[in-house]
Amino acid sequence: MAWYSKYIDLYEKELKVIPEDTIAEIRLNLAKIQSNDPVVTVSVIAYNEEKHLLSCLWSLSEMKCKYPVEIIGVNNDSKDRTEEIFQRLNLPYYNEMQHSCGYARRCGLEHAKGKYHINIDADTMYPPKYVETMVRALEKPGVVAVSSLWSYVPDKEHSTIGLFFYELLRDVYLFLQSFKRPELSVRGLVFAYHTDLARKVGIRVDIKRGEDGSLALGLKEYGKICFVRTRKARAVTGYGTVGADGSLLKSFTKRLIKACRGLGGIFTKKEKYEDQDSNIIKR
Repeated sequence: MAWYSKYIDLYEKELKVIPEDTIAEIRLNLAKIQSNDPVVTVSVIAYNEEKHLLSCLWSLSEMKCKYPVEIIGVNNDSKDRTEEIFQRLNLPYYNEMQHSCGYARRCGLEHAKGKYHINIDADTMYPPKYVETMVRALEKPGVVAVSSLWSYVPDKEHSTIGLFFYELLRDVYLFLQSFKRPELSVRGLVFAYHTDLARKVGIRVDIKRGEDGSLALGLKEYGKICFVRTRKARAVTGYGTVGADGSLLKSFTKRLIKACRGLGGIFTKKEKYEDQDSNIIKR
């Protein structure tokens, strides 16, 4: 049985249908692991994530971690019952009224107490050893940031074998890209770094997407960006931009063409690059 089997029972469900005893269980679990003197801060950013947030927080509430942890939420001016979920779980959270992943991630970073900061997306579930594995990697000499990999929530519209090959080919490409241009292989939903260095670099809020890569590019000046490829740190998430492309085949074809056009860039370093909205990400 997959580690996320019970969490997925809540996925895509509105708050009104979630049993009160499940909410109470998550609330109790979260209270038990919260530290007033954390080594690592886990910030969960959420915009209209009523149908996913409880699954995410349930998975985090059952983490197995030897490091003191604080979990905080960032409500990015949601219009559904996202904020109510934070309230009912007694989870410390902050309201960020300006919309974008950049603003939300920056809000989490500004309020982080831990030496290390881990970005968490509210539509994603994380395995029990995720936080501990990421922090252990951050503690290695010279490492300033780490990123891991992710899979997609299985459903009736996406075949198991199709997902397997899609993820395999994507992972191989990210692996090759990470040698010379690690900032392009980083994804915000599976990203962790030194809090003080990230505050020095700053998180960009002037672009719609790409704030994670921009931060990674800045952090690269201070040390290594490493990639954790163990299953212990492999998250499970929704389809996002993959789903927006239609079928897996269409999504794969679109990304394959883009990858082929930029194949030469895998083996060279750059000081700047463009995000998908043609905004320059630079240091």
